[in-house]
Amino acid sequence: MAKMARERTLREKRARKQEKKDEKKQAAAAALTAEEAGITLETDETDETDETEDETVSG
Repeated sequence: MAKMARERTLREKRARKQEKKDEKKQAAAAALTAEEAGITLETDETDETDETEDETVSG
């Protein structure tokens, strides 16, 4: 039973990894398509340097 549980866990882990790879490929393809069409895609990236400058206190 323990062997079967390990194998199931390994299969699930591999499936999650493959899903992530597929999502990454789809995002790259969408970005490429958008770039070719002249559309810029919004990202959730934030500029951390602005945040740290705002938090500093002169004193």
